[in-house]
Amino acid sequence: SAGMQADAITLQKNLRARLVWYEHQHGKTMSTPAIAQMLGNTLYYKRFFPYYTFNILAGLDNEGRGCVYSYDAIGSHERLAYGTSGSGSVLVQPTLDSQIARKNQVKGKEMPGVNTVDEAVDIIKDVLASAGERDIYTGDTVEIYIMTRDGFRTDVLRLRDD
Repeated sequence: SAGMQADAITLQKNLRARLVWYEHQHGKTMSTPAIAQMLGNTLYYKRFFPYYTFNILAGLDNEGRGCVYSYDAIGSHERLAYGTSGSGSVLVQPTLDSQIARKNQVKGKEMPGVNTVDEAVDIIKDVLASAGERDIYTGDTVEIYIMTRDGFRTDVLRLRDD
């Protein structure tokens, strides 16, 4: 979540409690699309005094494919192939569009794309390191969560050591 840290912490606590409640009531974890709808409803409910957060929710859908949801402060959301949020997003999004989705290419889409998860992670690390150098509000460390059908792992990238 980007935005006000206190609101992000409060929102995460609220969502965590609702996820635990769901798991106790139904004996299973909530699917990512269901969590996406719950987050949108939660944000919309607070629209007159909103959480000042701009969220990205990622996970696997019911078919095991990756899904990313991007939200504004009042719960409007859309499913994307990838997304960014925060002060550095204006630097990161165009590069991801170019390098991951192969949009806005001079030579067109015939250029080779990203074939592996590790290639995508390397591009993302390069983009975030560049954004960290240009945007003073981007933090010192980035946690990259890599989700696959087999599970997930975390990769930590130090942007600044000063």
